Amino acid sequence: MQQPVVIVTQPQFGAAGGPRMGWQTDLFDCCSDCSVCLCGMFCFSCLSSQVASDMGECCLCGSSVAMRTMYRTKYGIPGSICDDYMITMFCTYCSLCQIKRDINRRRAMNAF
Repeated sequence: MQQPVVIVTQPQFGAAGGPRMGWQTDLFDCCSDCSVCLCGMFCFSCLSSQVASDMGECCLCGSSVAMRTMYRTKYGIPGSICDDYMITMFCTYCSLCQIKRDINRRRAMNAF
C-alpha cells in the first residue's frame, strides 16, 4: 500500500496569480514621496478620501483597518488583520501614507 502525499506548505500567490509581493515602501518611508507625507500630515481627511476613491470605496473609510486589510489582500501583501489593526491604531498617518505611496507606485507600473 502506498503512503498518501501530505502537503505541508501551500504555494503563496497574489491577486494576479503571481508570487506574493510586499509593500512598495516601508511604513516609515515618508521621504520617498514627500507630497503624500505632507498631505497626510496637514490634510489627513483629503488623503483618506483620495485613498478611498482610488479603491472605489466610500470616502469615509480610507484610513480604516478594513481598507488596509482589503488592499493588502488584493495585492497579496503578507500580513494579518492583527498587524493591520495595530498599525492603523498606533501609526494612523504612516499607515495611510504607505497605502497611498503603494497605490501611486503600482499605478506607475500599470499594476493598479
